[in-house]
Formats: sequence, C-alpha cells, structure tokens
Amino acid sequence: MTDSHTRITKAVIPAAGLGTRFLPATKATPKEMLPVVDKPAIQYVVEEAVSAGLDDVLMITGRNKRPLEDHFDRNYELESALQRKGDANRLAKVQESSDLATMHYVRQGDPRGLGHAVLCAAPHVGHEPFAVLLGDDLIDPRDPLLARMVEVQERHGGSVVALMEVEPSQIHLYGCAAVETTADGDVVKVTDLVEKPDPTDAPSNYAVIGRYVLDPNIFDILRKTEPGRGGEIQLTDALQKLAADETIGGPVHGVVFKGRRYDTGDRGDYLRAIVRLACEREDLGPDFRTWLRSYVTEEM
Repeated sequence: MTDSHTRITKAVIPAAGLGTRFLPATKATPKEMLPVVDKPAIQYVVEEAVSAGLDDVLMITGRNKRPLEDHFDRNYELESALQRKGDANRLAKVQESSDLATMHYVRQGDPRGLGHAVLCAAPHVGHEPFAVLLGDDLIDPRDPLLARMVEVQERHGGSVVALMEVEPSQIHLYGCAAVETTADGDVVKVTDLVEKPDPTDAPSNYAVIGRYVLDPNIFDILRKTEPGRGGEIQLTDALQKLAADETIGGPVHGVVFKGRRYDTGDRGDYLRAIVRLACEREDLGPDFRTWLRSYVTEEM
C-alpha cells in the first residue's frame, strides 16, 4: 500500500542524454562529467540530494555513460599513489565522490523522454515517494530548494514541483504551471500544467525547473501516458493528470524558488555558472575576481 508520508530517502537522476549541444566535447565524454570549476556537474547534483537527506541515488544512464559510474566508484590505484605522496588534500577530494551516497544505475535503453526515464526507476523506487533531480540545473547549496520541497511533500502528501518565475517571452522553453496561492508564501497549489506553451497561451509565467518530489502513483500514470510533444513521454503530461484528479495520488504543489540556479545545459549559462562559482570560492575567488575585473576593463 502506498504511504505518501513515508520519509523520502531515494533520489533519481536522469542522465541518459546525448549532450549534443556540447559537441564535440561530449563525443566521448558524458555531458554530466563536464567540469564546473573542478568538479563534474553531476557531483553537485548528487551532493544536493545528499544534503536534503536522500542518500540512495539511482542514475538513469545510457550508452557511453560508464564514466559516471567510475566517478562515484573507488579508484584504488589513484588513491594509493596519492597516499604514497602524502597528498592528503587531493586524496580526500578523490574519495569524497565515492563516499557521498549509495549509488545505483539502470540503463534507459530507448531515449523516449523524461517521463520514460522516470518510469525506468519504478522497480528501484517501489511504493515510496521519491525525488527527481535533472542534471542540467545546478542549485546553489546556500539555497536549499530540495530540502524545502521534501518538507512540503511530507506535510501535504502528493507531489511537489519546483517553480521559478521567468520572463513571459521565455515560458515557451519550459513546462508551465497554472497555480493557486496558499497560506505559505513560497508554496502554491498547481491546478494545471502545460509543456512549452506559446507565450500567448501560457497560464502563468511560473516555469517548472528540474526538481521534483513525486508520489509513486506517477508510475501507473506514466505507463498509460502516450508520447506527447516531440514524440516523447512527457513527465509534465503525467503530472497534469495528478493535478487534475487528486484521488489518483494526492495534490500537486509547487515551491516557488527565488534563489541561485545555474543552467549547465546551455553553453553560455554553463560558462556563466563556472565564472560565478569560481568567483565565490575562497581558494580561487580573490585572484580570479582581480583578473576578471582587469580583463573586463581591457575589453570595454
């Protein structure tokens, strides 16, 4: 029997995409392994899940994604070499990723959309609520979005999506939510969802970003969901059904996020994310900011 108030411990990270926007860099390297300063993007996402109390992580992968598994595994040869050198600092960094969480992997096979990728997690998740984190969205650890979403789900049950206000001209790039306000200023009730609407038809400027906390009844809906936009099984379509009929799996709420988010799926935003995070690092920031000011001044 499904208990929507079971403590959430499992996170699902879809990571089967081809990363075509970053070719040729992603010809032989998964896009999730592209570095953001000195850590691969995917490690930030796993760290976010762990910081919210989700230490059981399932990655949905595909062909040529073996480096993801290797990164979160032990590298005894490298660790031994660092130990012999007495390089405790780098040794700790190498071991950090393998000690983060209990990692699991399953291949998606056919690339049939985000909804299908989530459905691949059903045998692992079972009848528990769970989180889904998309690797292209990096959320600054100082703005704990996922922890807040887990809190809202544990209070209300059902599912929770992350929302961010965007310019109306940009809403066609996202799933869009129709909402009703609640007593909590950062929480809304979602009454409808539309995938990538035309700006003139969008019910709001609340865009769905890449964090979800889902009721396990989503799996039954996904099994019956026909391919939608782009010929893919859309998670948004399944969530729309949950929002329309609470008897299926409880309500759908949204947490309106106003913190720092870095989009690493776009080349320009990826570069901006690196600059922002490097500037804020204690070990890199002071020198890097000095150089950046000088560079910008010279280019103006």
